[in-house]
Amino acid sequence: MFVPLWVWLATIGGLLVLLAIDLVIVDRKPHEVTVGEAGRWVAFYVACAVAFGAGVWIFSGGTYAGEFFSGYITEYSLSVDNLFIFLIIMSAFAVPKIHQHKVLLVGIVLALVMRGVFIAVGAVAIARFSWVFYIFGIFLIYTAVKLSREGLGEDEEYEENAMTRFARRILPVTDKYHGGATTVKLDGKRFFTPMFIVMVAIGTADLLFAVDSIPAIFGLTQEPFLVFAANAFALMGLRQLYFLLGGLLRKLVYLPIGLAVILAFIGVKLVLEALHTNSLSFLNGGEPVPVPVIGTVFSLVVIVGVLTVTTVASIIKSRRDEARGVEPSPLPAGDSTGDEVEESARHQG
Repeated sequence: MFVPLWVWLATIGGLLVLLAIDLVIVDRKPHEVTVGEAGRWVAFYVACAVAFGAGVWIFSGGTYAGEFFSGYITEYSLSVDNLFIFLIIMSAFAVPKIHQHKVLLVGIVLALVMRGVFIAVGAVAIARFSWVFYIFGIFLIYTAVKLSREGLGEDEEYEENAMTRFARRILPVTDKYHGGATTVKLDGKRFFTPMFIVMVAIGTADLLFAVDSIPAIFGLTQEPFLVFAANAFALMGLRQLYFLLGGLLRKLVYLPIGLAVILAFIGVKLVLEALHTNSLSFLNGGEPVPVPVIGTVFSLVVIVGVLTVTTVASIIKSRRDEARGVEPSPLPAGDSTGDEVEESARHQG
């Protein structure tokens, strides 16, 4: 798939325009995002992704369009894992609800930049070393097994990662929020606020999820342009999905199993493709192994089918539990609404 430079620039420019529109409309006046508002934005971003996929279909054919949609749906479904962590981080830092949208926006912009680097490195590695598919495939299968055993981690407590701890250690940080500001001047000295630290936490946490999602999408398409676009559209709609789903996340009880099946499926697909184009001397004398490969259409059907089944099964189970009076375990949720909220005790200092 040949993608001219102007198409890359136009795509990136279009994404920046979408971010600018979001900033002007939503972040112009800080407020608590309602479910209805979040739903409209989710529908808008999904429509943008569908329009982009239609454009790929028209100008590059159905195969590449199928690869984009498979990648987009996979990245969007895997992003639900991010939402659990986002909820935990927001609660741990007691982020006021009226400023949560800003935190997510900055964190996701950082993640877009960092994922762009990941995608570039991955594309170069795949182009030069075909055996990378073996590593990606085995890693995804391992991740699938781990996810099926441990779930999405919704009951975990947040522990600051190395980047967040480093930022807190070297920067002067206030104990309280000062509206939506990331820095504030006190007694003639410039301080960072917890708002800045939580943005670092969100951005770096999302980057860690790229370790799973980038190999997964490279298992569906090896076109860097489609990989970037699928990641970008999935991340762009992630903030609104956070506010739309909210407490409903705890009802998706079978989602870990569905995501594990998808990751395992893509892992097997990668291993089969690696065998089909094998060049490792210790396997079949360095010659390709005659194994079947999984096509784009079949991949798309499997991904959509698994997500549909697990979602419907989760809803049915949740309704049965509610009918029996069984309440799902609560997820943490920041309920602070003031402009200045004291940071939780274990984050002070």
